[in-house]
Amino acid sequence: MNVSAPNVDPEELARFGKLAHRWWDPDGESRPLHDLNPLRLGFVAERVSLPGAKVADIGCGGGLLSEALAKAGANVTAIDLAPEVIEVAKLHLHETNAALSSPLAVDYRLSSSRELATAEAAAFDAVCCMELIEHVPDPAALVCDLAALVKPGGKVFLSTLNRTPVSFVTAIIGAEYVARLLPRGTHDYRQFLRPSELAILLRRAGLKFDEISGIAYNPLNRKAWLTRHTAVNYLVCASSVPDQHRAA
Repeated sequence: MNVSAPNVDPEELARFGKLAHRWWDPDGESRPLHDLNPLRLGFVAERVSLPGAKVADIGCGGGLLSEALAKAGANVTAIDLAPEVIEVAKLHLHETNAALSSPLAVDYRLSSSRELATAEAAAFDAVCCMELIEHVPDPAALVCDLAALVKPGGKVFLSTLNRTPVSFVTAIIGAEYVARLLPRGTHDYRQFLRPSELAILLRRAGLKFDEISGIAYNPLNRKAWLTRHTAVNYLVCASSVPDQHRAA
């Protein structure tokens, strides 16, 4: 992969671009993201001191996590390749900051992960990549970009879906076809990653797999919590390691 050929599926961009105008509607198509956002923020905040930290949000969408990270004190660089969602993110940030005495620090950019990694290598204390890796053509290339962005000793956070029968029933049949929490076609089961597969990608990119936690979600009461069960959604924290310790 190179800068001229971003790691992206045009159909995926178009799908999420169509959702942009309702991204911040807590009862719209992004409802699960709204419900999971505090949990993800908490997972990051417990492992990184966010006040003053430089954080990258890769595949930021309309900016749910980006704004939350900034409210926690981080200086956020947030990127996405869907122009519609970046425009929505910028507009919402403008509306948010209009009501604040001290504006949130979020730099939204229409950029690929490779472009940002080339421009700002080893520049971030933490790198977040939530619910993106299962949507890109080349997960390994994305993980390499995340590794290139983080400072030595920094943290990389990912959330994604496990490739299990339970996740197929829950995330696709249940969420997309029965409960209709997500538009049909949002996920492709074949692109889900088992934790062991993600761990291999992280290690090959020079990152150390620190910990994993499952995510449980009840769409009826809209509650989400961490669990040891990783059969559906899971969160991963990894750390950068010195070059001499990187896997070949």
